[in-house]
Amino acid sequence: MNTPDAVAFWDGVYADRPTDRDPRPNGRLAETVADLPPGDVLDLGCGNGGDALWLARRGWHVTAVDISAVAVDRLADLARSLGLGDRIAAERHDLHESFPSGRFDLICAHYLHTPFGLDRAMVLRVAAYALRLGGRLLVVDHGSTAPWSWNRDPDARYPTPQEVAADIDLDPAAWTVERADSPRRIATGPDGRTAEVTDHVLLIRRTG
Repeated sequence: MNTPDAVAFWDGVYADRPTDRDPRPNGRLAETVADLPPGDVLDLGCGNGGDALWLARRGWHVTAVDISAVAVDRLADLARSLGLGDRIAAERHDLHESFPSGRFDLICAHYLHTPFGLDRAMVLRVAAYALRLGGRLLVVDHGSTAPWSWNRDPDARYPTPQEVAADIDLDPAAWTVERADSPRRIATGPDGRTAEVTDHVLLIRRTG
């Protein structure tokens, strides 16, 4: 992986977007987490911070990480302006090289895709080991290409949740797959366009 290229790419992606003062959480997060008691959560690839802010408002203590310093700095500033600075720690990490410290009740990885080399299975395996007993790893991937996606490869293939779980290769005696499906939804892109997209949802709980 060429880290400077990856950093420059993602810094450029976020620098080209206006700061969103009220970013929305991902719907799959809200439907999965709404009834869970708050605890410590790690947001992998926090982007513009919609998930981190939503969780913090519900009492979670959030560690939010991204490879882009632009994204991380914006989230930190926004959290402070909203009075959530004590609940959100925004950190820059290249997950190919470093992983946040700590133990977590929930770890979220929403659309952790990149055009640069990243051993996702390794990252998600490390994440699973960072869970406390009873904690959950929520992985939500693209299952289709949206009209506004940066990846417009018509031959792109999206691994199923079952394939992602197999790649992570966790011991079933200690981790249990609670959900692995491919629901559809109507999504809204950065320019306001809407389209039906498919999500690949994987939820794993540490049980041993």
